[in-house]
Amino acid sequence: MDTELLKTFMELSPTRHFGRAAENLYLTQSAVSFRVRQLEGLLGVELFSRQRNNIQLTAAGEKLMPLAESSVLLEQRIRQDIAA
Repeated sequence: MDTELLKTFMELSPTRHFGRAAENLYLTQSAVSFRVRQLEGLLGVELFSRQRNNIQLTAAGEKLMPLAESSVLLEQRIRQDIAA
């Protein structure tokens, strides 16, 4: 799984705003939206409930958060250990 998708998910979760997440990730808002839709498609679940000016994690999103954090940390560790 692409960790960039997970990083985007992890950034959107606390900001709860596609525009702010995009700014923080140096992406466009449409790129953030596309990545989230890609991740949701890969997993076959909705990760966020999207209502006007109110983005919330779904139950599946809540379950994914600790796994996403672990995956991103593991990728970083692999890169560091292999480079050493």
